[in-house]
Amino acid sequence: MSQCLNPDCLTVNSPEAQVCQDCGTKLLLVDRYRAIKMLGQGGFGRTFLAVDEFRPSKPRCVIKQFLPCVKGKKGLEKAAELFAQEAVRLDQLGQHDQIPELLAFFSQEEHQYLIQEFIDGENLAQELERKGVFNEEQIKEVLNDMLSVLEFVHANQVIHRDIKPENIIRRSGDRKLVLVDFGAAKATEGVDLKVTGTIIGSVAYVAPEQAVGKTTFASDLYSLGATCLHLLTNIEPTDLFDVTEGEWMWREYLEDNDISYELSRVLDKLVEGATRRRFESVKEVLAALDSGVGIATSHRVSSPRPSGRSSARNNSQSRQRLGSSARKSRHQTSNRKTSGTNSKLKLKIAEFDVVTLGQNDRVVIGRNSGLQLDRRRGKAKYITLDLGKGITMDLIGIPGGEFLMGSPAEELERGSEESPHHLVKIRSFLLGKYPVTQAQWRAVMGNNPSRFADDEESDDKPVEKVSWFNCREFCEQLSAIVDRELRLPTEAEWEYACRSRTTTPFYVGETINTELANYNGEYNYGNGKVGAYRHQTTKVGSFPANAFGLHDMHGNVAEWCADTWHDNYQDAPSDGGAWSSNKRKDARILRGGSWLHLPGCCRSAHRLRSSPDSKSDAFGLRIASSV
Repeated sequence: MSQCLNPDCLTVNSPEAQVCQDCGTKLLLVDRYRAIKMLGQGGFGRTFLAVDEFRPSKPRCVIKQFLPCVKGKKGLEKAAELFAQEAVRLDQLGQHDQIPELLAFFSQEEHQYLIQEFIDGENLAQELERKGVFNEEQIKEVLNDMLSVLEFVHANQVIHRDIKPENIIRRSGDRKLVLVDFGAAKATEGVDLKVTGTIIGSVAYVAPEQAVGKTTFASDLYSLGATCLHLLTNIEPTDLFDVTEGEWMWREYLEDNDISYELSRVLDKLVEGATRRRFESVKEVLAALDSGVGIATSHRVSSPRPSGRSSARNNSQSRQRLGSSARKSRHQTSNRKTSGTNSKLKLKIAEFDVVTLGQNDRVVIGRNSGLQLDRRRGKAKYITLDLGKGITMDLIGIPGGEFLMGSPAEELERGSEESPHHLVKIRSFLLGKYPVTQAQWRAVMGNNPSRFADDEESDDKPVEKVSWFNCREFCEQLSAIVDRELRLPTEAEWEYACRSRTTTPFYVGETINTELANYNGEYNYGNGKVGAYRHQTTKVGSFPANAFGLHDMHGNVAEWCADTWHDNYQDAPSDGGAWSSNKRKDARILRGGSWLHLPGCCRSAHRLRSSPDSKSDAFGLRIASSV
């Protein structure tokens, strides 16, 4: 059939017709391109599937007809300018295999037309509707494919400005993703991006700066991130953002669709509202994806914030999911019998201040906080290990006892993975007074993988960017050096030691502040106050110890534990042993939160999961030993 292109007619004619049977309009454009059917219409005009009758094979192509839905002389002039610019952009960018090639640009019967390569396939919106939500591997595919295209586009000084599922087509032949519709694209060469320009783009995917006419290259990255969130949840981005709280709530809409911690951090940073906290370039995003770290700068990762309601709890819970849950199989780490130095502990006594946050009964509105610091003296026994080269490590003696592991139902921001609340008995053991420092790691391993290693205090900062496997190797080498069997603590040992006989969300009390721990202090927990966000780790021992004499159990770095991840504590060991499947690829557990986490993620009961080969500037370790 042959589609009439007269906007007031659009009659369907026979395939051989040369003019429209109703209005007499010539059906072939420049005696070559015949429209077959209308594909859609938008703000600038209509698109038609067509054939090129000039070539023997009559290949299919796409006709874009300029027919703007704007009024007024200035609006029409601007629309015409943008349509012409699209032709220029396609002529320039069509060299890329994943961008449609421009075939022709001309006027006929007072209308402008753009002819471009036809991409045979379905767009991602259609694929989402047909197949359902995308999983992690599919999202990574979308990111890698589109980032390579955007790298080319941005290198040619062009901003697409309308990235969304409808404008990404999966090509049938090779299954590659193709970026289409450059009608809103903007050339940046010779343009001051700080000057307010045209406000354009699809509202659900537009970056905040683009919505006020200040588009940057990072605006495309935001739109790509919003597109991924839509594909993950099948919910439009406008419904994934809570305007009352100013936060993304996309994790609440993940249904049986686990996303790794590392990828979630990449997605969070892609959709940061503030451009200074967003990825600045395609290269930076690709580096984060390749490294598996997720964030390659010290800027804040946008994540759901505590709001005093259940949604924040769900956010912190789902934020930590990675891959499929480990199959529940019980294995307890044996407290192996040891000899030599293990049985001859040279214990020393340490004294320290224990600080808690208590209620301030002398509140004067507008002057005093409702909380006050209470201090008391504490004592602990410890041993010192000599690592050589003048480097030592202190291990605190943790007395045995029993405690309720997990969190009670009423605890703010708790997650289902912290249930059921169950009694666990712990045997006495030794645990590092601090997280392992960069100097200690270097003394044992001969290298320093840390990101925060470029200042005069870095030797005393926690080592980070170490995987679970790296930590296990560190324990083995350290054991050989000091002639003592050293290991990662079990999850139960870690929580028992962190709580130090407390039952509140934090060992300091019902809330926490940034005078007591290093975390993202731009947000508060419960009735606590906001404070500093340091954007990096701090020197170990910068904050008060808990009642057992351990420092930095809340914040600074999340600490690897020996256990395999399980979705809850059903059938968990009750003797404090590690609960492990012994499968190499199964996700592992980290505890305590870090410098970049929200305060709710630093609770004594909070659990974080990640792949055992993950390396993050938020991940570190603390050493344990049986006695």
